[in-house]
Formats: sequence, structure tokens, C-alpha cells
Amino acid sequence: MKHDEETPFSYPVKVGHISANPVEVKIAADANECRALARQWDIREVRSFSADLQVQRWKKDGVRVKGRVRADIVQSCVVTLEPVESQIDEPIDAVFVPEGSKLALHPVVEGGEMLLDPDGPDSPEVFQGDTIDVGVVAAEFAALAIDPYPRKAGVVFPGHVEHTDEDSERPSPFAVLKDWKKD
Repeated sequence: MKHDEETPFSYPVKVGHISANPVEVKIAADANECRALARQWDIREVRSFSADLQVQRWKKDGVRVKGRVRADIVQSCVVTLEPVESQIDEPIDAVFVPEGSKLALHPVVEGGEMLLDPDGPDSPEVFQGDTIDVGVVAAEFAALAIDPYPRKAGVVFPGHVEHTDEDSERPSPFAVLKDWKKD
């Protein structure tokens, strides 16, 4: 399959072929795709990348993608720059609706504000045409699971002090503001 730098791992699924029964999709990246994912994620190496997904109809015209993405990656330790191996095993749950669907619209209240529940389900993603790229979806969920500050086990940064006893004895620089009142 042809890939570019923006989509190093792609597996398009035709939405029209999805019936009421879920479609099982198992995908895995080859060596070239793993190297491209490592470049995109700016990490040392992606040793393996795979996803087990179910693609099914959602409401009238939407599609739901559920499953798990797994990857073995190598990053650089933020303290020593030595290799740090880690595993990603993340659930995937995403809903897609066609462009122009009423299900994609967010509720808007007076004043143009949108109501979003931070603990609620994500809003549906919009797709164009008749295809959803579940490879890109899996890669995005894996990328979000990568530790932004990997640290090799037992390594500490000696030049950094989180807190000292002297800090707790000193008054806060904002203490002078407690008596300040705006007239």
C-alpha cells in the first residue's frame, strides 16, 4: 500500500460494505511502515504495531470503530538519552459520521458557546466520501498513548530539585496579593 509522511500506516475500509453485523479487521504494520511511524512519532523505533478492530454501523449513517491497538516502541530517556522500551496496549472507540450529518453538529447555546461534557463520549469524527481509514485511527490512538517524558527505570535527574525545606519556610510571592482589593 502506498504511504506518505502524513499517513505512514493506512488501511481504508469502505463504509458501504459495513452491514448491521460488525466487520472484524486485523491490521499489522510491516518493517517499512514501522520505520515511517517512528519518524512520524519522533521516537527511536517502532518494533511492532498492530490492531484488532470491529467496524460496525452506528445509528443511521454513522460507523463505530472499536478494538485495541498494540505496539512495542523504543524511545530516548529524557535524562540519559539511553533507549527505553515500552509497550502500548490501548482501547480504541471512535465514531464517524458522513460530512453534513446532523449527528456531527454540536449543541450550541445562546451566545455561540458549545456544550461539551469532558467526561462524556467524544463527539463523532466526520469523514468524506465512502471510506474510513482505520489504520490512521489506530495510529492516532497509539500516538496519544506514547509517554512524552520516558525515563529509564531508576534514573533521576541530579540537577533538578523538586522541593526543599527552605522553600516551605519562605512566604509565597503571591502572599502580598491576599490583602489587595480592587476599588
